[in-house]
Amino acid sequence: MAAAYAFTDYRSQGQTLPCVIADIATPPSGAKLNLFNLCVALSRSARRSSIRLLRDVDDKVFLKSHCNDLLAEDDRLEEENNKTRKWWTVIKRNLA
Repeated sequence: MAAAYAFTDYRSQGQTLPCVIADIATPPSGAKLNLFNLCVALSRSARRSSIRLLRDVDDKVFLKSHCNDLLAEDDRLEEENNKTRKWWTVIKRNLA
């Protein structure tokens, strides 16, 4: 037996863990998995060899398209990122 802990895909964002057991089945709340959830859950491990799936997964879950609201928010954030990058370029130029 080994000590372990669990947390949601939201809490795991930005973390890299040495070993991961991912449960990507439909949540008990009935909420639907989307590709962003799957990407976060499956990318927490440093290597493919150190990640395991807790149970069999329906392959169709990987064929779904992204939610339009999430795609729109991703586009909005990318635009804000570009504005911020341009702003910092101007600031750096003025400081030089």
